[in-house]
Amino acid sequence: MRKVAVVYWSGTGNTEAMAKKVLEGARMQGAEAALFTAEQFRAEMLADYEAVAFGCPSMGAEELEESEFAPMFDACRPLLQGQKIALFGSYGWGDGEWMRSWEGDCLSLGAVLLCQAVICNEAPDEEAEQACLELGKALA
Repeated sequence: MRKVAVVYWSGTGNTEAMAKKVLEGARMQGAEAALFTAEQFRAEMLADYEAVAFGCPSMGAEELEESEFAPMFDACRPLLQGQKIALFGSYGWGDGEWMRSWEGDCLSLGAVLLCQAVICNEAPDEEAEQACLELGKALA
């Protein structure tokens, strides 16, 4: 059984709803999956999980949330070489540039993206919820 972590930050609840669907998908595939907020997760915890999903909404000028998520993720950056990950998040404006940038950054660090990132505009609809379930299954 694969150990999976789902790590997220959410301001409005949209990315949290996505995280819960990712968790559900991983568990549906038999993974031992745990849910963490960015505040709860520490870089050294990466070694405890075979795969990690990171979720963060687009903030400001299409960037990661600065006060909690970005510092946690920055601490993880040196440990992402070879780490199996997936990315997800919601946005309220723009076209998903923050996710494309984030994916490129993760690839340049040597992370292994297990599937295409999942993004949704505002609250996840049925299609986004299904995509989150599939992302979770890919992690497992």
